[in-house]
Amino acid sequence: MTTTEDPARAALVLAEADPGRAVTVAAELAACARERGDLAALSRAERAMGIAAVHLDDLATAARHLRAAIRTAGRAGSPELAAEARIRMAFVTSMRGRPRQALADLEALLPGLHGELRARADAQRAAVFNHLGRHADALAAYRQAVPVLRRAHDHVWLQRVLSNRGIVYGYRHEFAAAEADFHEAEELCAALGLDLSLAVVRLNLGWVRGVRGDVPGALRYLDLAESRFRDLGTHQLGWLLSDRSELLLSVGLTAEARAAAEEAVAELRRRRRAIVLPEVRLLLARAATLEGDHEHAVEAARRAAREFGAQQRPEWRSLAAFAVLRSRLAAGHAGVSAARFAAIAGELAEAGWTAASVEARLLGARVALGASPAPAARARALDLLTVAARFRQRGPALSRVRGWHAEALRRLTLGDRAGAAAAVRRGLRVLDEHRAALGATDLRAHSAEFRVELAELGLRMALDRGGPARVFAWAEQGRASHLLMRRVRPPDDPWLAGRLAELRAVAAEARTSRDPSVTERQAALERRIRDHTRARSGETRAPDRARRAPGVVRSLAPLLGDRVLVEFVLLDGALHAVTVAGGRARLTTLGPVGPVRDLVERVPFALRRLARSGDARDGSSAAARMLRHAAARLDALLLARLGLGERPLVVVPTGPLQALPWPVLPSCAGRPVAVSPSAALWREAALGPGHGGGGPVVVASGPGLPGAAAEVAEVAAVHGVTPFEGGAEETLAALDGARLAHLAAHGRVNTANPLFSALHLADGPLTVYDLERLRVPPRLVVLAACESGRSVVRAGDELLGLSTTFLALGTRCVVASMVPVPDARARPLMTALHGRLAAGLPAATALARTQQEAGDDVTAAGFVCIGADVSP
Repeated sequence: MTTTEDPARAALVLAEADPGRAVTVAAELAACARERGDLAALSRAERAMGIAAVHLDDLATAARHLRAAIRTAGRAGSPELAAEARIRMAFVTSMRGRPRQALADLEALLPGLHGELRARADAQRAAVFNHLGRHADALAAYRQAVPVLRRAHDHVWLQRVLSNRGIVYGYRHEFAAAEADFHEAEELCAALGLDLSLAVVRLNLGWVRGVRGDVPGALRYLDLAESRFRDLGTHQLGWLLSDRSELLLSVGLTAEARAAAEEAVAELRRRRRAIVLPEVRLLLARAATLEGDHEHAVEAARRAAREFGAQQRPEWRSLAAFAVLRSRLAAGHAGVSAARFAAIAGELAEAGWTAASVEARLLGARVALGASPAPAARARALDLLTVAARFRQRGPALSRVRGWHAEALRRLTLGDRAGAAAAVRRGLRVLDEHRAALGATDLRAHSAEFRVELAELGLRMALDRGGPARVFAWAEQGRASHLLMRRVRPPDDPWLAGRLAELRAVAAEARTSRDPSVTERQAALERRIRDHTRARSGETRAPDRARRAPGVVRSLAPLLGDRVLVEFVLLDGALHAVTVAGGRARLTTLGPVGPVRDLVERVPFALRRLARSGDARDGSSAAARMLRHAAARLDALLLARLGLGERPLVVVPTGPLQALPWPVLPSCAGRPVAVSPSAALWREAALGPGHGGGGPVVVASGPGLPGAAAEVAEVAAVHGVTPFEGGAEETLAALDGARLAHLAAHGRVNTANPLFSALHLADGPLTVYDLERLRVPPRLVVLAACESGRSVVRAGDELLGLSTTFLALGTRCVVASMVPVPDARARPLMTALHGRLAAGLPAATALARTQQEAGDDVTAAGFVCIGADVSP
C-alpha cells in the first residue's frame, strides 16, 4: 500500500458528498500518483473524478475519467479495480440513453465477480432495470445485493442501493417499504457525512410522499433537497424539478407545474441527461393538456414516445403512447377510438402503470358512450368501466376518485341513477378528505379541479331528470368548496412572521426603487413564503360535512325570511338559475353563457373609464352608454324572468358572473343584495353570532391616498372612536376580535399569486397570508380599496382573494368594491354608509340605501355586499 492509496479511497467517498471539492482533491491525488507510479491509486483517483463528474452533470468527462480508470487498473494488473470502474461506466452509459447497452456490459462482468464486488454490480444492474421499467427484475437484483453489502458494512453503497430500491417500491405503491428504505438511507448518509446523497434521499422521500398523497410532507422534503442541490450545482436539480412538477399537477396547480416541467426539460437537455428527459416531457404534455394547449401536448408526448423507443424502454413508451392519445382526444383530433384506449389500457396495466390504466379506461368509456352509442360500443364501455371501478377501494386518493367516477358512469350506463349519484358522492368524500390534508389555502383551492368533473356528473344527472332542489344541491357540491372546510388557526410561526415583515419592507422599497434586484428579492421572498406555507402540516384543516348537509333548501327557508336566493348554475355552456324562496325552489334555464360573458366584461371596463373621466352613469359619453346597455341586457338575461318582485336578494354567482358588480343592474337598484360564493357559505354567515356582538370598531388607513385621512376621520367620528394608525402587524392585532373594521388603503389583486393580494399599509402590504393568522376575524369589514371585492376564480368557482379570505375565516360580511375607487368620491359614500351601519341597519340594506342616495355615482355602483346581510 502506498501513501496515496488511502487518500484516493477517501476521494471516492468525497465524490458522493461534495463532488465539486472532490474533483480538486482527486486531481491532486492523481498527479501525485503518476509521479510515484502508483497505478492503483491513480485508477481510484480517476474513478473519483468520474463519479464527481456524474454528479456535476458532465457525462462526457465522467466517461473519459472512468475509461482512464479502467485502462490504468489493467496496467496495474487489478481486475477488481477495473470492474469497479466498469460498474460505474455502465451507469453513465444508461444515463446517456443506452440502458440496454449498460445492462449487457454489466451482465458480461458478472461471471467474474464475487462477494462485495458482485453485490455492487447487481445493485447497478437493478438501477438499470429500474430505468427500463422492469421493477420485478430490479427487486430481484436488489435482494441479492443488499444482504452482501450489509455483511460487508459497505455503507456508502448500501445507502445508494436502499435509496434506489425505495424508488422501485414507490412505483409499485408499496409505500411503507419505500419509506423504510429511504429513512434507513437517510440515517446512513447523515452518519457518513454524505451531504449530496442525503439530498438525493430527501428528493426521493419527497417523491414518494407526493405519490401517496401527502403533499405538505412532499413539499418539505423537496425544499430540503432543492436547497442543497442548488448549493452544489448538481444534475439532480432536473430530477427535483420533475418531481415538483408532478406534485403540483396532483393538486391542480397546472401553470406552476408546467413552468417546473419546462425548466426541468431545459436543465436536463443542458446537462445531457437523456435517460430522464422523455419522462419530463410526459409531465409537460400533461400540464399543457390541462392548460388547454393541446397541440403542444401532442408534440411533447410524441417526442417522449420517440425517445423512449430509441432507449428501448417499452414500458415507458406505452405511457407516452397513452399521453399522445389523451392529448389528441383533448385536441379534438379524428380517429381517437375507444378500442385504442382499451388496448393501451391493457399495455399500461401490464407495465405497472395502474393509475394511467384506470384513466385510459375511463377516457375510452367516454368515447364509446358518445352521442347515441350502438349496443356494441355500450358493451365495450361497460367492460372498461367495470375494470376501472375496481380501483375505487385501493391506491392513492386520486386513483380512488377515478375509480368512483368510473363506477358512477357504469351505474348510470346501466340505468341506476340513484346508484350513480351515490358513487359520485363517495368520490367527492374521498376528495374532501384528501384536500383536508393539503393544509395550504391555495393547494386546496386548486385541487378542486379534480372535484369539478365529479360534481358536474351529478349536476348533469340532476338537470336531466331531477327537480330544482336536486339541481341546487348538486350545484352546491361543486362550488367554492375550499372556503367551507373547517379552519383551525395554525400555531404561531416565527419564521413566517419574520418573512412577512421582510416582504413588507422589500415591497415598500420596490414601489420607489428602479433597481431590478429589489423586485427580484420580492419575488424570491414570495416564493419562499408560499412554499413554506404549503409545506406546513395539513392538520390545521379538516372536512366539515355538516356544512353540506342534505335538505339545504329546507334549511335555508327560516334564514332567508322574505329574501330570495338566486344561485346561478353553468354546465356545458348553458346558464341556469335556481331561485329559493318560501322554502321552495324553482329552476329556470337562461340560455347560452357566451352573450352573458361578453356583457359582463364590458361592465368593469365602462366603470373604470367613467371613474377616470369623472362622468356619471347617466351621462352621454360612450362609456356611460356602454354601461347602460350592458346593464339592461344583463338584467334581461339574468333576472327579469325569475319573478323576484321587490324582495331583497341573495345572489350566488358562477363563472363570469363572479366579476359582476350587481348593483349596476336595474333590478338591483335600491334593493338589498348580498353576494356569496355559495349558499352553504351564506348560511354559515347567517347562522353566526347575533346582532350587536362585542368587540371594538377599528378604522384605519394606508399611505398614498389623498383623501384617506379625512375619510377615516369622518368614519371614526360616526362611531365615536379614534382612527387607528400603525403598520401591518399592529393592524392585524387591532382587527383580531373587532366588531367592525373599516380599512381605506390601496388594494392590489395578484392574479398570478392570489394569496399575495394585499392592502398597502404604512410599512407595506397586508396579505392574505397575514389575514390567515387572525384568531378571531372581524364580524363586518368595509374595504374602501380598489378592486378588493374581486377574487381570482379557479376551477369549481373556487375563489382566492381578500374578501373571500375574510369570509372563510368567519367574517360574516364584507363590503368591498369590484372596481377602482376614486379617493375623493369614496369619502362621502363611506361616511353615509357608516352612518346607516351605526344606526343599526344591516350591511346590504345600508349599502343599497347609500347607493340609491348617491344616484348615478359610479363609485357607489362598484361596491357589493359579500356574505350575509348583518349589522355590525
